[in-house]
Amino acid sequence: MKTIDIINNIINRLPAGYVFTYSDFYQQVNKIDALTKALSRLLMEGKIRKLSPGRFYKPRITEFGELGPEPFQIVKDILEKDDKIIGYLTGISVYNQLGLTTQVSSIIQIGVNDLRKNITRGIYKIGFIKQQNRIVKENIPLLRILDAIRFIKEIPDATIDQSCKVIGSLIKNLDKEEQSKLIKLALKYNPATRALTGSILENISGGKEIEILFKSLNPSSSYAFGIKQKSLPNKQKWSII
Repeated sequence: MKTIDIINNIINRLPAGYVFTYSDFYQQVNKIDALTKALSRLLMEGKIRKLSPGRFYKPRITEFGELGPEPFQIVKDILEKDDKIIGYLTGISVYNQLGLTTQVSSIIQIGVNDLRKNITRGIYKIGFIKQQNRIVKENIPLLRILDAIRFIKEIPDATIDQSCKVIGSLIKNLDKEEQSKLIKLALKYNPATRALTGSILENISGGKEIEILFKSLNPSSSYAFGIKQKSLPNKQKWSII
């Protein structure tokens, strides 16, 4: 079978939007020159698109036109190493999924324990956010909520009060165990995030467990979010202005 036919067969089995590299074909095609020529031909024919040097994807065709890959596909090689999670999608790239904004951005943010330089892949700018907590699968949904609180002022196309309401609903939908874990994870965030997390949690469920967040704060500090009293009735207690 010709190299182009082998590659065509493999690509046909891939889902639309799937990002692949040369290494996806090495088991079937061991001649790099033939592989490069075949992929170049498919590019010219419009069967695949180039994301960045050495990275390609199958275009997603919808009733709204052609769409690029999902954020996960664009950065999946950065999120895991040796089958271990080392990063997670967060920030602007997941605000839409969380119901915090309707905007879709070409900026992709990744939470990591060890910061690295920002990179670019095609039209996508990929930035990294320092995460002090251990990154494991079960923590990621909670870390995303805490990141949204931390960067609440940067959520596009939403007021602080609107974002606070949505975040409150997300936290309310967590079970007691998840809320307890959220509190523990919040302790490694900056004071402003701890204050807003504690205030939102107290409005939802109360409980003595939240006091650990309150006691972690400097009594003489205040945290400027510009949230209305109606949205956060206990904001004075938490020194939120």
